[in-house]
Amino acid sequence: MATPSTLTKLTSRLTLEQKVAQLGGLSLPSLVAFDQHTGPRLDTGRLAEQLPHGVGHLALGWFLGQDADTLRKALAQVQRTVREVSPFGIGGLVHFEGINGFLHACGEQFPTAWAQAATWDPELIRRASSITAAHMRDLGVHLLFAPVMDLSRDPRWGRVHETYGEDPELAARCAVAFVEGIQAGNSPDAELLATGKHFLGFGASEGGLNMATVQLGRRTLVDDYAEPFRRAIAEAGLSVVMNAYNDIDGIPAAANHWLLTELLRGEMGFTGMVVSDYESVRMLRTRYRTAATPGRAAAQAVTAGLDVELPQLNAFAHLVEEVTSGRLDERVVDRAVARVLAIKARTGLVPGIGTSSTTARLARPDKVAASEVRHAIAARALVLLHNDGTLPLTPGELRVVVVGPAAHEVRIHFGAYTSVAAGEMPAAVKAVRAGEVPGVDPEAFASADIVATPLPGLEPRFEAMARALHPEARTVLEAVREVDPKAAYVPLGSFEDGQPLDPAVMSTAVAEADVVVAVVGERTGRVGTNTAGEGRSSVSPSLPGNQEELVELLAATGRPVVTVVVSGRPLLLEPVTRASNAVLLAPLLGETAGEAITSVLFGETNPSGKLPGTIPRHLGQIPAYHGHRHGSGYDHPSGDTYGYVDLADQSPLFAFGHGLSYTSFDIAYTGEAEVRDGLLRTPVRVSNTGSADGETVVQLYVRQEAASVVLPVRRLVQFQRVAVAAGESADLVLEAPLSRLHYTLPDGRRGLEHGEVAVMAGLSSHDIRCVTSVSVPATVQ
Repeated sequence: MATPSTLTKLTSRLTLEQKVAQLGGLSLPSLVAFDQHTGPRLDTGRLAEQLPHGVGHLALGWFLGQDADTLRKALAQVQRTVREVSPFGIGGLVHFEGINGFLHACGEQFPTAWAQAATWDPELIRRASSITAAHMRDLGVHLLFAPVMDLSRDPRWGRVHETYGEDPELAARCAVAFVEGIQAGNSPDAELLATGKHFLGFGASEGGLNMATVQLGRRTLVDDYAEPFRRAIAEAGLSVVMNAYNDIDGIPAAANHWLLTELLRGEMGFTGMVVSDYESVRMLRTRYRTAATPGRAAAQAVTAGLDVELPQLNAFAHLVEEVTSGRLDERVVDRAVARVLAIKARTGLVPGIGTSSTTARLARPDKVAASEVRHAIAARALVLLHNDGTLPLTPGELRVVVVGPAAHEVRIHFGAYTSVAAGEMPAAVKAVRAGEVPGVDPEAFASADIVATPLPGLEPRFEAMARALHPEARTVLEAVREVDPKAAYVPLGSFEDGQPLDPAVMSTAVAEADVVVAVVGERTGRVGTNTAGEGRSSVSPSLPGNQEELVELLAATGRPVVTVVVSGRPLLLEPVTRASNAVLLAPLLGETAGEAITSVLFGETNPSGKLPGTIPRHLGQIPAYHGHRHGSGYDHPSGDTYGYVDLADQSPLFAFGHGLSYTSFDIAYTGEAEVRDGLLRTPVRVSNTGSADGETVVQLYVRQEAASVVLPVRRLVQFQRVAVAAGESADLVLEAPLSRLHYTLPDGRRGLEHGEVAVMAGLSSHDIRCVTSVSVPATVQ
């Protein structure tokens, strides 16, 4: 175990140049040499030329190796060279992405984070991340740049699918489970560490635009947006945090001393390392204009509490000059270096200090376990939003016609940070340079513009790549035909604008149908024509192309319409819901999507997913979320409210926590709620009042009836997934620490004021079945 004195001594033995080298990254693709005869090869001799004083971090490793063996070999080769170049044989921290599986062609993939949150089952998330951890330990990775702990309350933002939704408690429980899976249950000897991101408020960017300013007060930031980080630090030992790109009240997160030092370290007790999101230090000069030179950008960041610049040592290289010129105290650099070395010692990268770097790499990832977890998440993540009894279908009983542009695609079911999407980036660059993308001049194109530039015509190529990477994956159409071979398919609808639909053609196409299954949605990714993904914000988060019209015209034929919506965020679905007999949300389930969706459609699986985010009725309601403050939003327990004069129903279309089943449930209190030993204890009985076995999620909300500050109208404090057979009941005691009720008091401390608290148990934030109240004592942290 590395002690502070040991790390201080080691830091003092480094030259200033060697110290600074520990605070930056090396882009691994920069070590790749291209030979016209033999192709690309790894040239580690370049490393000493680029970073003669040592290497802190190894970045962009997902571009190395075609499989696990070649990737493992390449990383080991680079690591040996790093130890030769760096003082005292100190190794480099290798980081990878992996929010829903190891981000590499060899990695096991899982449904995306928003889908995982829709299960409301943290244990499944822990199991998935532990499999991802096995991949990374086996390959020599030290840092996993996940989970995404941002709250997402604005569906215009393209990165919603990377998050665990809108609610602090749900996001916290999911994040804690993820970190525990990565770090072997908060083991002090864990050689792989999770990275919580993005600190702070990234999902609340103005207008839903990526990297835009955040207009949130400190109380909301501290009480809501910081809660997942607070809990992961306290409960799971989170040791690495990544800054957000946005600014808060004019100060970029990468240079925000209040954020990275006073709040994160001072109030929240974080003692680990803070790394920059890619290029965010450079952006202090180029995007936010708070620094005139790279040196001043570096000084702003490291002084604020940011320890590492990624992906490469660029601005931070100027810290040497900042110190020697007297503009920066070297002790600020020493502090950051000590934090980096502490993490390196913990992960076995400092010879003679910390753990061995080979003990945990014996267990290879379990592919059978990965498949089981992947299927379990997909089955529990599907959310039945609406059903008039049309679902479930009985195989062979009705003539089924499948339509929709998402019906016969595999790629549609994957998010942006997946192995599928990762392979599309270099493929897109290659296509542009070859002049294969209409409307894009290869001579004028810059690779840095690859994300922001629409690239039409690549969809068939990306679909073929997805199928090659996941050859066992089935589209919804293929899976439906396995259950009902007589199901017909008509390729109606388009993701693209300007594709007219002929009502007469539509009527003829479904004339023989007893029920129509319309599979619609949006593409999510980094490059191409995606309408969601990083850098892909939408002015209106709606179904793209003519899909909304498609569903409405299908309904006009008089045939029952079952609509499957493939999306990793809340979309505006009011017209589609009105036109459909049933609506099933498939929140980016990955390679098992077709099978899982079909299993629900035909009743083999009883749906039990619950929404991790509110679905609004109208664009003008955004942001819509259940935990809004008294006097704002759509829910007003006091009855004193102003609403939208042109909106008949102020409530959301589907509330947070909503999700139907093929059976019915009820909840009742079986005793008095009480506060004892710092816990709120609430006994409840869950009864399956229908005719089918099923699972549901019991949700416990609270509302403080009076306080010195304006509080949310409800706060989720506990939930539990439970399976109950038809006609049976299950008794539960839901326990929540009173700390989950804490908020920032008028004097700035966090705590709880004495008073009455309403305790509400239900099946969603809108479907509350029983209410009681308890008196809580005043507490201060």
